[in-house]
Amino acid sequence: MALAVLVLPSQARFASGRIVMTIGVDTLIGEGRLDPAPYLYRHLCGDWGDLDASDRGLNDAALQSGNDRLFSSYQVAPDLKLWIITEWDRSVTTLLLPSEY
Repeated sequence: MALAVLVLPSQARFASGRIVMTIGVDTLIGEGRLDPAPYLYRHLCGDWGDLDASDRGLNDAALQSGNDRLFSSYQVAPDLKLWIITEWDRSVTTLLLPSEY
């Protein structure tokens, strides 16, 4: 995988911690089928993507309490969905495909 410089948004609502990705996401990036940066930005800014109201509410509550993980889901293409999960302690943010969960 090539090294990349990632500038996090100044309007981020929480710390990302270390940012990691699964092999599937890395492969799609290498094939030019996925640019995860805009989705990571959306996640860090509190745009949870394609979640229902209940799941959005869980994320909003987790932001307030700091005691639960943050989860986003983005439909990148008709056949491609990206999930982003930030751990409850905000130590790690993982980019993954649903099939890798």
